[in-house]
Amino acid sequence: MSYPGFDLTGRSAVVIGGTSGIGRAIAHGLAQAGADVVCSSRRSEEVDKTAGEIESLGRRTIRCASDVSTRDSIKNLLDESVAEFGKVDILVNSAGRTKREPTIDQNEEDWNAILETNLNGTLRACQVFGRHMIEKGYGRIINIASLSTFVSLFEVAAYSASKAAVASLTKSLSIEWAKHGVNVNAIAPGVFRTALNQKLLDETPRGQEFLTRTPMGRFGNVTELAGAAVFLASDAASYVTGEVLVVDGGFLASGVNQ
Repeated sequence: MSYPGFDLTGRSAVVIGGTSGIGRAIAHGLAQAGADVVCSSRRSEEVDKTAGEIESLGRRTIRCASDVSTRDSIKNLLDESVAEFGKVDILVNSAGRTKREPTIDQNEEDWNAILETNLNGTLRACQVFGRHMIEKGYGRIINIASLSTFVSLFEVAAYSASKAAVASLTKSLSIEWAKHGVNVNAIAPGVFRTALNQKLLDETPRGQEFLTRTPMGRFGNVTELAGAAVFLASDAASYVTGEVLVVDGGFLASGVNQ
């Protein structure tokens, strides 16, 4: 017999940045656990493709593109989701961007663009969906942090600053919203191979350093993040809030490995 606390049947979830990489894998995991799932991003064709995947798992969804830089766009995503499902129980904030360059050369436009998506976009979505969850007295919000929330990664200072701030925001919201039945947590993924970073991980010294620092001796598969998301989204985590759950193959524990 399976533990019923992980069952998401009857729950509805919205995954922003849910059409590729980590967000898509989490969306699939939530759907496999029983939730109806809306996967949203800026590209309508990717939204339509991922919606088809959710439907193939036997779950309901809608097709609604969104842009975290625009509050009205996020509000429309909430409204469309509520119109279909009556409520949104789970929000995952997975939209993100980065750019590698020496910090001394980084211009303010690039710096601000990264923080605008990773931090400000997360705040906007938390505010819009959080108000809905507070009003109905129940919610699960999962933000996406990073290894760079905790340790420095060379020449990605804007990304690192944004992800450290996401962890701080997560903790702040958790203590403000706990009394309203809204749990706010984050997942900090280690190094996961995706279509965007495959060449970096497999063909550069930077990728080899990541691998050397990871005690499990391999990069993660994005499907390995689904369990953490299902846990935080479920009643099994009813007393968990303000946490940053690290899924990294032992990277942060790593010191001398041999």
